[in-house]
Amino acid sequence: MSFLTLDGLGKAYGEFNAVESISLSIERGEFVSLLGPSGCGKTTTLQMVAGFVEPTRGRILLNGADITRERPEKRGMGIVFQSYALFPHMTVGNNVGFGLDMRNVTRGERAARVAEVLDMVRLTGLDKRYPRELSGGQRQRVAIARALAIRPQVLLLDEPMSNLDAKLREDMHVELRAIQKKLGITTILVTHDQVEAMTMSDRIAVMHGGRIVQTGSPFDAYEKPESVFASGFLGKTNALRGIVEQMNDRCAVVRVGASVMKVPHGGRRFEGDVQLYVRPERVALIDSSSMDATLQGRVTTCLFLGNHWMLQIDTPLGTVRASLPNLGTTPPQEGDTVGVHWSEDAVRILAETAHG
Repeated sequence: MSFLTLDGLGKAYGEFNAVESISLSIERGEFVSLLGPSGCGKTTTLQMVAGFVEPTRGRILLNGADITRERPEKRGMGIVFQSYALFPHMTVGNNVGFGLDMRNVTRGERAARVAEVLDMVRLTGLDKRYPRELSGGQRQRVAIARALAIRPQVLLLDEPMSNLDAKLREDMHVELRAIQKKLGITTILVTHDQVEAMTMSDRIAVMHGGRIVQTGSPFDAYEKPESVFASGFLGKTNALRGIVEQMNDRCAVVRVGASVMKVPHGGRRFEGDVQLYVRPERVALIDSSSMDATLQGRVTTCLFLGNHWMLQIDTPLGTVRASLPNLGTTPPQEGDTVGVHWSEDAVRILAETAHG
């Protein structure tokens, strides 16, 4: 039996279903991200797990016990909010120890636990400061320490890094993941940031329209999207419309404009209109006269992004984006004619109706 189970969980506000019937099993010590755009139901789902929102239907099981109607403070869950929700009039030490005070933990044990978690988040010696005296990253660490101090069975993270700058956010991805692994604490992260979800998670549950449309490891979610939405939301992609002309044991023969492409189908059956997807990093630029060129095109945009170049190429099939690693050389420039190439295995095929 899974450690945490969402069984047909849903929430309706009148006739509006904020969350459809969601079922998800999470193992002890697993880090799972609920990933999706604003309004997809991910925060409502987290709030139902926390006990702040009462489900309209379904159950929440924790270690075999039904906690669907349990009060939030009885669920044994630590929560880190997007705003951190620190008490401005309390010192760092008192903020971190607040949950312990509510649980009537003795003074000696409280002091020991506060010191333990402050050391864990690298804030030793700052217990007498107030939140206003801390940086954004330090305030976030205080919020994490407060959630961990009660030794929760589950850690819930509601977009906790959205207020940090890009560099600090990257650093915190690594730090928080290291803490989670060290403690072996079951964790659910709500985020709209694809990089954040892929960096930190054991599994990702992609949400759209109040439903989970795909679950899997970060690699599988990225490389094997199961819906049009998941393919476009998880990273950048080139989308091409085509028509299946033939199916054989290994691949589908798809006509895209004037081109015919063979696309591995993974044992699935396709017919009629389909969508083909190629990630920009799987697109190579070669000599325009090469027989290996899948397409020919003209570079219209060339952007330098530090560790890679992003190019847009105008082709007979529309605009194709290519992401080229920065190897210290200059790529083709705007106005250059190039050959565009990708391997058959780089292409993913989905039925045009698989919107998720």
